[in-house]
Amino acid sequence: MSMTYRLAIFDLDGTVLDTLDDLADAANAALSMGGYPTRTKEEICAFVGDGIKKLIERALPHGVSDGEIARVLKLFVDYYGVHCAEKTRPYAGICEMLADLRVRGVKTAVLSNKADFATQMLAKAYFDGLFDAVAGEREREGIPKKPAPDGVWLLLRACGVTANEAVYIGDSEVDVATAKNAGLDAILVSWGFRTREALLESGAAVIADTPRELLDLI
Repeated sequence: MSMTYRLAIFDLDGTVLDTLDDLADAANAALSMGGYPTRTKEEICAFVGDGIKKLIERALPHGVSDGEIARVLKLFVDYYGVHCAEKTRPYAGICEMLADLRVRGVKTAVLSNKADFATQMLAKAYFDGLFDAVAGEREREGIPKKPAPDGVWLLLRACGVTANEAVYIGDSEVDVATAKNAGLDAILVSWGFRTREALLESGAAVIADTPRELLDLI
């Protein structure tokens, strides 16, 4: 791995923000309003990483129609749009780590499979001024979500950086695949939504256990 990165691209949920409680509350509110049984927080944690549509598909009983998925997804989006920042918090040490990177002249960006409106809102609410570029899920604009590399390449162009000058940082198997598909070095963090064992099984080669350790790897 290079130790002279010019850009660090971060996943959002489970990497810089602990969003699990708000995601679980919104998913269970949508399930309940839709007439379906709710899920445990541990189940919701296992369902996240591939965007909110996949989250709802996985949370619903097997065999539910596409129309029902769309209906419950709308309930989720409406609820989460109002309640997405009630329990969400940055992980301890993250804001300081991001500030240190900027002092060192390293550009920073966010790439998330979370809906773009929520990604933008949360990035501004919790990290205002700490990211040079922010991108959420924008498939309707023709940008495939992770692990497709398109979002990474968009951020590289926006920041004027080449792939070998950037590192991708995340907390899940989706992030491992995203970095590989985009041709970037990857650092995975162990404090997020997947265990260290799961990260190793997904092919993670470099894992940071604290934001300070992550800073030293960038």
